[in-house]
Amino acid sequence: METALTRLAGVRHPIVQTGMGWVAGPRLVSATAAAGALGILASATMTLDQLRAAIAEVRCRTDAPFGVNLRADAADAGDRVRLIIDGGVRVASFALAPSPGLIAELKEAGVVVIPSVGARRHAEKVAAWGADAVIVQGGEGGGHTGEVATSVLLPQVVDAVRIPVVAAGGFFDGRGLVAALAYGAAGVAMGTRFLLTSDSTVPDAVKARYLAATVRDVTVTRAVDGLPHRMLRTDLVAALERSGRARSLLHAIRRAAGFRKLSGLTWRQLLRDGLALRHGKELSWSQVLLAANTPMLLRSAMVDGRTDLGVMASGQVAGVIDDLPSCAELVARIMEEAEETRDRLMALK
Repeated sequence: METALTRLAGVRHPIVQTGMGWVAGPRLVSATAAAGALGILASATMTLDQLRAAIAEVRCRTDAPFGVNLRADAADAGDRVRLIIDGGVRVASFALAPSPGLIAELKEAGVVVIPSVGARRHAEKVAAWGADAVIVQGGEGGGHTGEVATSVLLPQVVDAVRIPVVAAGGFFDGRGLVAALAYGAAGVAMGTRFLLTSDSTVPDAVKARYLAATVRDVTVTRAVDGLPHRMLRTDLVAALERSGRARSLLHAIRRAAGFRKLSGLTWRQLLRDGLALRHGKELSWSQVLLAANTPMLLRSAMVDGRTDLGVMASGQVAGVIDDLPSCAELVARIMEEAEETRDRLMALK
């Protein structure tokens, strides 16, 4: 199924596996790429050396194109961009809008630039700056999310920009892919669906929590970092929502200390990252610290398997997923379902 996305990224299928922190490592990305979809490494939770090694590992595992996701506001964003270029990475994706300078540097080196956005105006901005395509996530998507549903946001963006649009938020099967294409998208991006595969390194106990979840068990809360964050509802999330400011600040400092030790960041850098998220928002200082060390909360679950101490970002689709296929099986199944759906629609003529 050839689309503007497959031509741009050099992949066989119009499917993207998103760059989920602590989840989208070399094993998942290489399995996705080998299956013909676009796998994206999550670099925000990696040091420079870890990113360099991860890129090399993916290239050893597969010769298929893949991408790297990075934070545009990271202090070492320029160094990470050079790693992407030197590593022969096909696609650079961004969770926050990259500057025109970063876009230009990547494009000059032949790297495809695909930022992720959650609003029409953001899509228009990055398109004007030279982005090659854009991933648009509706409110159903996991992690930091907006309030507008994909079915409303997607056609707005498709009508507003003249670059390929990839739909994210609420997709998990071939029917969704066909629906996105009908809206004018060039493909779909999925996070939770790829997290719940046998190639994902997320601990089995954590995967079991996702598989047991119903649609009502996926919530949006501001208690973690002051921003709308879609995740599984757990006792920890409920406790954070009940915590007073003093207790929240104590928890935030303790977790920030852990993340600082793990990442090698200084307290100043942690606060700077938190303040970057605080910009334009009314966050308490405990929320600033939580915003800076949210990766530590995610790591507790996604790496250590501590569902009692960590948070589990999740799209609403977790409530309708009930199996753990390999990436190859998943991609093949989605494409088969898409073909069947398209044939069924054509038969209605």
